[in-house]
Amino acid sequence: MASKKGIVITAIILAAITGASFLLWIVPQENDTTFIVTDYEGYLDGVNNIHEVLQESIDIEYQNLREGKISPIDYITITEVTSSQVTTQISEFITSKPSEQWQESYISYMNGMKKFNEYILETKVLANQIENGGLDAEILQTVDRIESIKAESIEYIKKSNELRP
Repeated sequence: MASKKGIVITAIILAAITGASFLLWIVPQENDTTFIVTDYEGYLDGVNNIHEVLQESIDIEYQNLREGKISPIDYITITEVTSSQVTTQISEFITSKPSEQWQESYISYMNGMKKFNEYILETKVLANQIENGGLDAEILQTVDRIESIKAESIEYIKKSNELRP
C-alpha cells in the first residue's frame, strides 16, 4: 500500500508542476516569447529547487523500479511527465536573456538539465528492458550508462554554481 501511496503522491506533485509550467503555453502570446529575468541568482535558485524536487522524485521511483515495487509501465508514465517538466525548464533557459556575467552559469545549468533529461530517458530505456525481459548484461550496461549520465548532470550543475558571479 505504501508504494501505491508514493506513486500517487509523486504523480500529484509532477502533475502540479506540469500544470503550472504549461500555463506559459496556454496564455496567448502576441509575439515571440522572451523569458525576462532580472534576478538571475533567484531564477537559478528557483530552477535548482524545481530540479531537486524532480531529481528526488525520479530517484525514488527509479529505486522502486529497481526493487520491483513499481511496474515498468508505471515508471515509464512517471518519466514522461518528469521529462516534460525538464523540457519546459530547458525552454525557459533558451528564451531567457541573462546578462553577460551570468551567461556561463546559465549555459552550464541548462546543459545539466539536458543531461538530467537524458538520464531520465535512459532510465526509461531500462524500464523497457525490464518490461521486455532484457538480458542481465544489457541491463547492467544500461545501469552503468544511467549512472554516468547522472554524474555528468551533477558536474554541470556544480560548474554552474561555481560560475555564478
